[in-house]
Amino acid sequence: MARESIKQRWLLGIITCIAAIGGFLFGYDTGVISGAILYIKQEYAVTVIQEELIISMVSLGAIFGAILGGPLCDKVGRKKIVLSSSLIFIVSAIGLSFSGSVNEIITWRFLVGFAIGVSSATAPLYIAELSPRHIRGALVTVNQLFITIGILGSYLIGFLFVESQSWRIMFALAGIPAAIQFLVMVFFPESPRYLTNIGEKTKAFNILKKYRATEEDAALEISHIEKIRKKKKAHWSELFSKSVRPALLAGVGVTIIQQITGINTIIYYAPTIFKFAGIGSDKAALLATTWVGTINVLMTFVAIYLLDKVGRKPLLLFGLGGMALSLIILGIGFHQTVSKELIGIIALICLFTYIASFAFSLGPIGWLLNSEIYPLHIRGKAMGVATCANWVSNFIVTATFLNLINLLGKSGTFWLYGIIGFLGLFFIWLRVPETKGKSLEEIEEYWK
Repeated sequence: MARESIKQRWLLGIITCIAAIGGFLFGYDTGVISGAILYIKQEYAVTVIQEELIISMVSLGAIFGAILGGPLCDKVGRKKIVLSSSLIFIVSAIGLSFSGSVNEIITWRFLVGFAIGVSSATAPLYIAELSPRHIRGALVTVNQLFITIGILGSYLIGFLFVESQSWRIMFALAGIPAAIQFLVMVFFPESPRYLTNIGEKTKAFNILKKYRATEEDAALEISHIEKIRKKKKAHWSELFSKSVRPALLAGVGVTIIQQITGINTIIYYAPTIFKFAGIGSDKAALLATTWVGTINVLMTFVAIYLLDKVGRKPLLLFGLGGMALSLIILGIGFHQTVSKELIGIIALICLFTYIASFAFSLGPIGWLLNSEIYPLHIRGKAMGVATCANWVSNFIVTATFLNLINLLGKSGTFWLYGIIGFLGLFFIWLRVPETKGKSLEEIEEYWK
């Protein structure tokens, strides 16, 4: 089988990176608040409820963004919705940097979340539908890589602004990558699968010719899309039909497992966990947290390398097993009456292993699977539902973490997440198919 030229791969790589800027902003805007909130509290009289709202509004906005973003990309196209999310990111970055009250910050944080929800439901779809099957896993995972880079970038920006405490600039910086995405992506093509689905077959073929090894490959892909697509309009009720329900269960299940195994408690509360473990100073806890972000980025590169070689399902099972085991050991470490130094070492090893396991498995594959497994005519709606489920789970886990610590203790909380991880292994084994090396149309046929 002929493979794409170096030029074609470079073009696909550039398009993927620009589309994945939404992922970078996803990571940056969810992570930057951990530093910015310290300085906002010094400038304004922030109540506990207001602090919770400032932090959680992004998750709430993302739920609504996902609900609307998925169906809209079926209606008006993937590219237009990604461009729209860029504009919302720009406007919200400016709005946050000029906020004059806590209520304004809360409002703009909701809008940031809305943009994240739209982007996270649409960008992976756009990348998947433009990618050749044999490198689709790697290219879609670039979006997850950019999320991890955004999180790490937000941690580093927090360090840089420790002295100046300029939270307004921290928020404003997000407008720069958003503007780059908008200005460059204007010149990119629409998804050929979306174009074929609305009857623009010739335009879709001309786009695919530029990104496939031969014209014959492009023509064959178009004929597969034509064969599989349905003429009828997709309704929400069809998501629960016999032909779509197994795919939706698999996709939504993986995105929920991605969250309820505690990943965002680690991202948002890593300094707090390290403090629990006896790592004394704020600076030491923040430094350990930055290492969590660094491992997250590095292991996502491992995922990019392995996904199209090893496959999705083996990485999911191995990674989730590592996460669950790390959580159980972390709980044992907190449960034992040992020296604070030893607990600190156990916490470091367990959290580093946990984040590494997540970064090559559930992190990228949660988004990748959901961009692959749904029928074309309803793909946007299904992706929107899965993304919404992801953000609802994110919101619940983040909002309950400290309460669970009070209720179950540190050990009990991490054991709970670990047990959920082991249950998730059974779900993945039974319900999630392998999609490596298959075209999107072949995956659609699998469910039938």
